[in-house]
Amino acid sequence: MKRTVKIFAVAIVALIGFATVSYAQPRAVGLNLGYGASISYQHNLGEANFLDIAVDLPNFSGIGAHVTYDWVDPFGTKVPWNNKGSWNWYLGVGAAGGFYNLFADLSQYKGGYVGVAGHVGIAYDFWFPLQLSFDWRPNFGVGFWDEGANFNMGGLYNGITLGVRYRF
Repeated sequence: MKRTVKIFAVAIVALIGFATVSYAQPRAVGLNLGYGASISYQHNLGEANFLDIAVDLPNFSGIGAHVTYDWVDPFGTKVPWNNKGSWNWYLGVGAAGGFYNLFADLSQYKGGYVGVAGHVGIAYDFWFPLQLSFDWRPNFGVGFWDEGANFNMGGLYNGITLGVRYRF
């Protein structure tokens, strides 16, 4: 019984510590529009990197998700025209997966994909809690369609988005 109480107490302290660290990091939530739409959540993991998690609606006919780990100004090349707000560019890599043509007519091909995701973008953080971004979110990997599996490169061309996020 004492051991169970100790384990429970350590778990509670760890959970409180994790929640405190998570709450102390800046975050952003917003909408990206391009070849469909996505709702994204960004969680900063320090000054120079963040985690980007998004739920996608590719071409408004399916559903997908991607997670990328991004580096801000990865080569130490800050955007030089920072005035009242701040410009940043970022580069990231992660994973993506989803399904296409879920809401389409039954005669169209239905399928899914899973693979590697990238993330390249530039963002302007206003002096108030708003961020505008221009992103390219390519993904490629294996596609599973009605006719079988193949290499999915369609995600290389449709990942250009404009984003608006609320930073908190």
